[in-house]
Amino acid sequence: MNLAALKKIVIKIGSSSLVDDDFRLREKWLESLVEDIAKMKREGGKVIIVTSGAVALGRFKITREYRKLNLQEKQAAAAIGQPLLMSEYNKKFAEHKITTAQMLLTISDIEHRKSYLNAKNTIEALLENDIVPIINENDSVATEELRVGDNDRLSAMVAQMVFADKLIIFSDIDGLYTDDPNKNKAAKFISVVEKIDEKIEALAKGSGSKTGTGGMATKIEAAKIAAAAGCETVITSGKKNNPITSLASRAAKYTLFESDVSPNNARKKWILNTLSIKGSIVVDAGAEKALKQGKSLLPVGVVEVSGSFLKGDKVAVLNESGREVAKGITQYNSKDAEKIKRKKGDEIEEILSHDFTKKYLVHADDMVLTK
Repeated sequence: MNLAALKKIVIKIGSSSLVDDDFRLREKWLESLVEDIAKMKREGGKVIIVTSGAVALGRFKITREYRKLNLQEKQAAAAIGQPLLMSEYNKKFAEHKITTAQMLLTISDIEHRKSYLNAKNTIEALLENDIVPIINENDSVATEELRVGDNDRLSAMVAQMVFADKLIIFSDIDGLYTDDPNKNKAAKFISVVEKIDEKIEALAKGSGSKTGTGGMATKIEAAKIAAAAGCETVITSGKKNNPITSLASRAAKYTLFESDVSPNNARKKWILNTLSIKGSIVVDAGAEKALKQGKSLLPVGVVEVSGSFLKGDKVAVLNESGREVAKGITQYNSKDAEKIKRKKGDEIEEILSHDFTKKYLVHADDMVLTK
């Protein structure tokens, strides 16, 4: 598997990969994973980690019994285990001079547009600054109604949010089989899934480890979410050391869930069809020419701002004749856009002061040409 060509990768690490059956951290495995990620970053890849393990690491401070925890006990165990988990990640990545950042999300952060955009912008800002975001569900505050449910789905939602190229899910099994291979020796391994249909979904079984909460059903659902955003999903075992190197060298078995759209096309389709237009921006001839060459829209090329819109809203980009040139996601609200029109980068920072975030009004990646 060629991972070097990938620009943006989400890696989901399950509890069964990170913690052993006695709820102790698998330190050597984590060191080897971080070593692999450091190599990916040196090759130009941007990596986001979605991790489980907080509850597993903190549970023995709650009870020494090997039993299922109730919701309140899980929340307490997560509150204890999360700082322990992040401490280990920070320590391992620091050995490679890599900075990490913690993000804790709930389903409301993903379903509510403003918090969704805040989370998305935070992740992208971290990646731009060469920092590895480490994301977990905020189990210590999430109730059953407010939970994503498991980190398989959360990892897919993050992949969808940032339009990742690949989602890699490390699990307690090396991929998808026609039946449970632990119970049926005749079960056949499925290396590639071109499309997730009812037959594929019917192959899913429940969680197979003490530490994990998600079974194959949640992983297939995650692959389905990711595929809609143009992101392929790999499900493989997280038991052996250097799991990413093993994937790249084909030493490890895995199931690849394909997507029939590219992340870029999925993003463009999302911009065109999903969001409603909240305002418009008129640009001069120079800016229009730059947009057609695939460049971002800079405030200096903006002639007029119309409508009332927020940062993250979709706007129509018009030329001076009033014809639509593009649609895109704005990085500034309408009030700030009005303030910085016809202004250059240094002037923008001076005008907006602490509200200054980007030198462009609409990034090329967030724009679809329509003329």
